[in-house]
Amino acid sequence: MLSCTPSSISLFSISKLTISTSPSNQSIQFQLVTPRIFLCKNFSSTLAVSRSGNTSISNDSQPSVILDSLRVLEWDQLCDTVASFAGTSLGKQAAKEQLWNLNKTFDESVKLLKETDAAVEMHKYGAMTDFSGIDISLVKTAIQCAGSGFPMSGNEALALLSLLQFAEALQLNVKAATKEDSEWYQRFMPLSGMILELVVSQSLIKFIQQLIDEDGSVKDSASSTLRQARDQVRFLERKLYQLLESMIRNEAKETSILELSNIDGRWCIKSGADIRPSFEGLLLSSDSGGGSVLEPLSAVSLNDELQRAMASVAKAESEVLLKITNKVQKDISDIEHVFNVMIQMDMINARARYSLLFDGSRPELYLPQDKDSGLTADALPDNKTLMTSQHSQEKWTLYLPKAYHPLLLQQHRHDLREAMKDVSNANAELRRRKQQGGNVLWKEEISLKISSLQMQVSKLKQTPPVPFDIFIPWNTKVVIITGPNTGGKTICLKTVGLAAMMAKSGLYVLTSEPVKIPWFDSVFADIGDEQSLSQSLSTFSGHLKQISEIKSHSTDLSLVLLDEVGAGTNPLEGAALGMSLLESFAETGALLTIASTHHGELKTLKYSNDAFENACMEFDEVNLKPTYRILWGIPGRSNAINIAERLGIPNEILDDARELYGAASAEINEIIVDMERSKQNFHKKVHEARHNLMLSKNLHHKLLVTRKKIVEHGIEERYRMMQEVSEAAAAARSILHKKLRIYRSFPNQPTEFMTAENSRHNSTINDHSTSPEENEPSAAIGTAESLNNATQSVAEKKRGPPSIGDMVNVPSLNKKATVLKVEPSRGEIVVMAGNMKLKLKLSDVVP
Repeated sequence: MLSCTPSSISLFSISKLTISTSPSNQSIQFQLVTPRIFLCKNFSSTLAVSRSGNTSISNDSQPSVILDSLRVLEWDQLCDTVASFAGTSLGKQAAKEQLWNLNKTFDESVKLLKETDAAVEMHKYGAMTDFSGIDISLVKTAIQCAGSGFPMSGNEALALLSLLQFAEALQLNVKAATKEDSEWYQRFMPLSGMILELVVSQSLIKFIQQLIDEDGSVKDSASSTLRQARDQVRFLERKLYQLLESMIRNEAKETSILELSNIDGRWCIKSGADIRPSFEGLLLSSDSGGGSVLEPLSAVSLNDELQRAMASVAKAESEVLLKITNKVQKDISDIEHVFNVMIQMDMINARARYSLLFDGSRPELYLPQDKDSGLTADALPDNKTLMTSQHSQEKWTLYLPKAYHPLLLQQHRHDLREAMKDVSNANAELRRRKQQGGNVLWKEEISLKISSLQMQVSKLKQTPPVPFDIFIPWNTKVVIITGPNTGGKTICLKTVGLAAMMAKSGLYVLTSEPVKIPWFDSVFADIGDEQSLSQSLSTFSGHLKQISEIKSHSTDLSLVLLDEVGAGTNPLEGAALGMSLLESFAETGALLTIASTHHGELKTLKYSNDAFENACMEFDEVNLKPTYRILWGIPGRSNAINIAERLGIPNEILDDARELYGAASAEINEIIVDMERSKQNFHKKVHEARHNLMLSKNLHHKLLVTRKKIVEHGIEERYRMMQEVSEAAAAARSILHKKLRIYRSFPNQPTEFMTAENSRHNSTINDHSTSPEENEPSAAIGTAESLNNATQSVAEKKRGPPSIGDMVNVPSLNKKATVLKVEPSRGEIVVMAGNMKLKLKLSDVVP
């Protein structure tokens, strides 16, 4: 069968084609000369393609200082993580390239975020599907074969069919959501437009389904020639099988081992080393052990005929596959567009899946030049007010509440998942051992192992990564973070840098609350110490060179992250150099610079320049370990002497150290201690206020819900009462009208006669059981008589019309009523009977 395989032309164009058409072998040979790869039209960067087909992201367009910054921030690891959420190989490749290329404009970043929003909404609705079902390599090869005019294989045609059906399923999902609620179309934009604009050929889908089976083979029904050729192959194979089976049976001996074998499509007999068959044949192969494969002479002609039949099958299959290729060629543009859009959708879906899995928040990205877009405390949702009172009216350049370092959070979740998996495996092993029985010593051993693993899981759950609260006012240009080693300064810097790049690349930022973050044109970082998660520059000269490069490439829209600025040299010189560098960045440098340091002199810059802000990493002196929380507005203090005291260093050494350190420095430390305590108390009060505010808002919400339910219940009760009143009034009107009709039917009938007639008819009913039709006149007469007697009785008892407010009886309703209005001239009265207001004749009521 002629086919276009991935190894032949998946990444290369063809300049020479040679076809061998010998009866025993058919092949296609390609001479590969020019690199070729299918890429999404929206890809912005180039991929380097080797002749082996491997691809790598080209970094030639980015300055080395940016690449070094990306490396120390471990942006490549984050790109790999996000790309792993794609379902196809090209989707992974496209996702990683799109993330790695940070040369994006503000509008492009906003567009990427809108795409991620749409994919997230599709996931929430259930309209997004898994892209891993698309065999992208086969689809790519099928498209290339169609473009070159060569017959594709059955598997390639089947993969192309799956692609078209996948695109059709996405369209149906979007249409179903839009039909349910038209707003979903806008929520899915711009993806809904991309999906619905795809042209999926239904005729091509049906055509492939008619010719290709589910296993990728060509159906017998694809052509009559193919069916006849396959029937001939099956007939010859049965004939050969019968012939060779009979020969084996004739040669059967106790020690003989003969079996059927197929060598290159020719049926033959394989014998053991010690067997010499009595039949003549052609030796096809033999091994060192003495075994051999013989083709009996009597089977040669049948095998030759079988080879010709198989060649006919291959030719017929090739003709069918060529029909599919020709059909695909007619819609090649639409198919390529579907292919590219699916790769792009897979790339967008990877960003959305990552953002959802790690509970990210959609960043509010803005251009820093627009100061009016800064976030104020008043602009925040009521339940998200985390600002301190001193900044309640200030605008924020960067607002990152409870921001996690993505790689640390990923590592923690991986460790927790693996620990829980170990517990599950240990429990499974315990159940398996119990079923098998045996020595009980293993039970205690496994139980101890399970207990240890469960403790590890519990410890991991209790020690998740600590998030950072990062609030930087718009008038701050430089933030100086101080604190002890291993206190989290470096991780804080990396968290800010990764968050900025994630927002710029269309990813959600890993925070538990909404964030406000500026669009930075570049992120520069000089980070490198023993705690770094990746390698970095370590010498003083290397740091200076990196900072010099950062200074020359940074703009007023850049983010600069400097770790341990001024370190690695004489402390006095390092502090002076650090102060000079930071003042330079504050005056003519980046939009925002965040630097960590151990030099106490840098803390004083805030008190002489409003562009500076201090922050420190909190340290728990009781437990002698960092809390990884940031205290804003407070410079860090030295804890070395206090820690040494708690660790048992002799007092004479500590006294000498304090004397050498100086009384002034000790007083400053005491002031800082008071500030820290005040800050901690303030944060505690803010937390309590926030908690109480949340409780009050929840209570207010519950009250609103209860009020709504009460109003709805009142409406339902009023409606029910109105229904009851309406039904009662209708029943009363029916009774009155019926009695009135009966009364008017016998207006002049004497009472005695009516009573006699009523008695006579009642007797007739009891004695003779007459039909209802016959008894109806008598019943009417009796009713009229009763009504007449009642009327006369009422008239006799009335001494005068009742007054307003009197209570009267209404016999027809068997109820008491209050008189509201009396009109003697008309002989009418208005009464209130319960909830019913009625207008009656004076003769219808009894005092």
